[in-house]
Amino acid sequence: MTLALMDERTSFSGGAMDKGRLEAFSDGVMAIIITIMVLELKVPHGADWSVLAAQWPVFLSYVLSFVYVGIYWNNHHHFLHAAKRVDGSVLWANLHLLFWLSLMPVATGWMGENEFARLPVAAYGFVLLMCAIAWLPLQYSLICANGGKTSLLAQALGGDWKGKLAVAMYLGGILLAFVAPWVSCLFYATVAAIWFIPDRRIESRIKQ
Repeated sequence: MTLALMDERTSFSGGAMDKGRLEAFSDGVMAIIITIMVLELKVPHGADWSVLAAQWPVFLSYVLSFVYVGIYWNNHHHFLHAAKRVDGSVLWANLHLLFWLSLMPVATGWMGENEFARLPVAAYGFVLLMCAIAWLPLQYSLICANGGKTSLLAQALGGDWKGKLAVAMYLGGILLAFVAPWVSCLFYATVAAIWFIPDRRIESRIKQ
């Protein structure tokens, strides 16, 4: 018992924490989120096109959310690949992000089952907004843990125009949801399309 405590203290004070556990835990949570979302898709009771047509709002909301979770997983992988170490701040910031991502199945199901009604679309946008906001402290804490403004991550990010544009479009989508929910969904899909294009900033810095 004493040796175990000594090893634990050493891992926190004498060297960097193991980022592998952070990656494995985050990958597992995101995989569970996608699994929960796909389980919300009900098997159609029938064998004609009308049965499938009744399921399109749920399926469309699932596809959008699947893309979003995939985008966060992709960027999360790139960030941790570029990072050399993590600390306690990174762990808590990562949990903060995972908390908001874990609400995606609920927001997705509510929006799809209510055929993109105003309040569910606004709530979905709020979850997307909070995920984007939660990404910022994770990003900041990783940069601080890996050399600050002169680090590879900081240089690769630059002005991060994508992140700023995403927050602005989420806010606009939430407000428009009470007037034109389909326009809000278009906003959300546009942000997903922007981020779906592979971001080569970190990869190019690593190669250099």
